[in-house]
Amino acid sequence: MTSNLIQSTGFDYALLQNPGVGAANQALSGNFAATLQTYLASVKAQMMTPLISSLSGGNENGLASLLGGGSANDLLTGLLGQNSAASGLAANGYNMALFDPVAGYRMMSDINQRDVNYRAEYAEMTDLGAYVAALEQKAGQLAEIDTATPAVEIESRLQDFVSAYNDWIDRFDEQLASGGLLAGTQAATIAQWELEQSVENIFNGAASGVRGLGALGVSVDPVSNMARLDPAQLHAVLANNRDGAVAAIDAFSAHFARSAALLNSAGNFIPNRMDNLSRVIAYLDQNKPALQAEFGLGDAARLSANVARALAAYEAMKKPTA
Repeated sequence: MTSNLIQSTGFDYALLQNPGVGAANQALSGNFAATLQTYLASVKAQMMTPLISSLSGGNENGLASLLGGGSANDLLTGLLGQNSAASGLAANGYNMALFDPVAGYRMMSDINQRDVNYRAEYAEMTDLGAYVAALEQKAGQLAEIDTATPAVEIESRLQDFVSAYNDWIDRFDEQLASGGLLAGTQAATIAQWELEQSVENIFNGAASGVRGLGALGVSVDPVSNMARLDPAQLHAVLANNRDGAVAAIDAFSAHFARSAALLNSAGNFIPNRMDNLSRVIAYLDQNKPALQAEFGLGDAARLSANVARALAAYEAMKKPTA
């Protein structure tokens, strides 16, 4: 399972050379604004270095006269700060005042794609957090089972939890797979792994002779990740060791609910990721027009069906309510 390293301290702009949903889901923590400004300054320098060399290679005096006593470096300083304002963008969206307009335009294409992907991911993470909260509630309800609960009621409650768990898998398994909107997002992959491990934990009820929900007939398919309940196995254990079965269910209920609550708790995986996404989206909202004015418009983001759906959900959740 790919780790997204949420706690890394910077944004890896080398990935701008290989845009995509998976790459866009890298770490967003740290001072994004400062990191982006440093990166853009580096791009400017790389674009202008050949021009600096050509202007100062034996032609300084000629340029000085054209600049009214200024230097080639004075000219370049002006270009770095004022090129887009002076020339504007060409009809094709390129800033022809740059030494390498194609490189600037390509960089903005990547940023445009990432901007859309981050918003789509924010919507997906919002939904993921809601599903985790619903699973926490479902698991907590299993604690109501006691030794007096009829076997058919225990089966019904366990099946209700299994169905809720499978709804969660059905909703997010594809998005967590390679190429999905949440592929490589640590907050999402950890949530999936943690909750699956909780279902398969063999220590729930072990002290009472029952080794977890697996002994009660609840299993998770390793390929589909879907859970299933074997009623015959459950009823057999209830007939032979009802106290142990109830103890296993009670221990599972507490463990699963606690794991789900921690994933959604302040300062933990899901809120941290959403906070990071919020900050980078806010930064792009404020600064992307200026970046496009300086480096070119870039191509419009490509919208797959999943990205378009999630982006629509993001726009809907940001609309003010009446």
